[in-house]
Amino acid sequence: MIIPQENSKEALKQREAIISQVYRTWTEKNPTKQVYNRSLKDNIKIRFLSITETIRHAAKTYESTLAMLQLDTILRNAVKYGKPKPPKKGVKNQASFSQMQEMHYDLAGLGTVKMMVGIKRTGEIIQYCITAIQK
Repeated sequence: MIIPQENSKEALKQREAIISQVYRTWTEKNPTKQVYNRSLKDNIKIRFLSITETIRHAAKTYESTLAMLQLDTILRNAVKYGKPKPPKKGVKNQASFSQMQEMHYDLAGLGTVKMMVGIKRTGEIIQYCITAIQK
């Protein structure tokens, strides 16, 4: 799989398709659409919002798309970074969460990857977005 590095509209569409395929493959291997995260000591669930939000942000850069190839590793091993915060005001996609938790994972050869998870009032944890942190 070749990930385009340029910033053209065509490259963006190709990166979106790659991320979509990564999620499709992951959900085939994980039909419950959840995985246990060691730092949270709980399951992180993948929902449609997880996929659309990550595609929208991660496809913008080669590095974030490259990081998505390690989706399962990131979901399982990302660690909490800071304390949970309230969702951003005016961001419709975060409205269903009572808190947002930033998590980090150091990916060899790429650097730090940031994963945001949303925590619902019920305690359910949903993967919100994954991107590489640009230095």
